[in-house]
Amino acid sequence: MKRVAPKALSEFDLIAKYFKPLTLGAPGALALSDDAAFIRPRAGYDLVVTVDAIVEGVHFLADDPACDIAQKALRVNISDLAAKGAQPKAYLLTAALPRHLDGTWMSSFAQGLKRSQKRYGIDLIGGDTVATSGPLSLSITAIGEVKAGQMIRRAGAKIGDDVWVSGTIGDAGLGLPVAQRRLEPLNENHARFLVERYRIPQPRLEVGLGLHGLANACLDVSDGLIADLGHLAAVSDVAIEVIAADVPLSSAARHFVRAGQISLETLLTAGDDYELAFAAAPSDRARVGALSARCKVPLARIGCVSKGTGVTVVGEGGKVLQFSRTGFRHF
Repeated sequence: MKRVAPKALSEFDLIAKYFKPLTLGAPGALALSDDAAFIRPRAGYDLVVTVDAIVEGVHFLADDPACDIAQKALRVNISDLAAKGAQPKAYLLTAALPRHLDGTWMSSFAQGLKRSQKRYGIDLIGGDTVATSGPLSLSITAIGEVKAGQMIRRAGAKIGDDVWVSGTIGDAGLGLPVAQRRLEPLNENHARFLVERYRIPQPRLEVGLGLHGLANACLDVSDGLIADLGHLAAVSDVAIEVIAADVPLSSAARHFVRAGQISLETLLTAGDDYELAFAAAPSDRARVGALSARCKVPLARIGCVSKGTGVTVVGEGGKVLQFSRTGFRHF
């Protein structure tokens, strides 16, 4: 989208025109007229708070649609809440906006936020806007709620637990080079699917809310399946064994693997999946299956928790696969 320097809007005009309508009358937002907002938690509930930032050139492309950028910014935070089993309530947005963004871009951006707000039942209650000469940078702080003491943590996986993952793995990692035309998919349907997986995450909120009393530990897969399972294993003081053949892949991803264009390592270590990975007792397999059917989200058992440390990936014939990296790193 061509970007043209807009007619200058003051910070307060910009807030009133594009962001105030997104508060949807939330009382704690105070119509974005104050320096702070408030949230009144329900009796017997805890607030769950998470923050994630996305930056142009790192998490999205400069020419990605503004609507998609907005949805990604909000949905990656909702994915964190889903992993905690928390119901989204409200969020704050900090936007560092390049001066060349025009009114058409801002309107599309606000529409993207509105679309995801409606989908996941969350309202804007505050934030900050600044101008920048650097890349577009967005930071969202999302707030959810769970019954007191019921937040699902990364820590808690038990030896003998099954390891599960939702959806399919590696699609977003393929969507980036497809969007950049560095990778040619089999057909237009595959291309559309992969690019959308990169641009617009699908937080598994319904699954996360259904994991109370079922998952011993959970997190969302953002930096890569192997890296994130490593985080879960470390804080739970256990080891995790993954059966490579059991990791769910989309038909688009399988095409690239069969063609020898993409390695399994690339798929298992790519970021931006925003699927849920969790540990649950083997005796609860039927309950996991029922949750999958109820939410209409595939849940695949990909391995188990054992004594030790780290993550081991087992390939054909029981061979342990050696990877050069485990996932995406910012530093």
